[in-house]
Amino acid sequence: MNTVVKLQEVKIKNINITEDTITAYLVDGRVISVPLAWSWRLSEATPEQRAKYEIIGDGQGIHWPDIDEDISAEGMLYGIPAARPRKSSK
Repeated sequence: MNTVVKLQEVKIKNINITEDTITAYLVDGRVISVPLAWSWRLSEATPEQRAKYEIIGDGQGIHWPDIDEDISAEGMLYGIPAARPRKSSK
């Protein structure tokens, strides 16, 4: 018996941000939560900066213009935290 699995594209419908987590509500009804610390820019941002976001790419990600941060739905789903930039050794 052959089983065909159709992968569904991960798209964000809405988000909620607390002091500790980013929660994404997906179009297909799933909910993903990740620690806010996964994004060093968001964890260092003010609550006002965190509240100002836009869902981009037809739900493929979230953009925070005030802090120039982007998080993808797939990054949240597969557990890919943002790395801090390396300091220059000059």
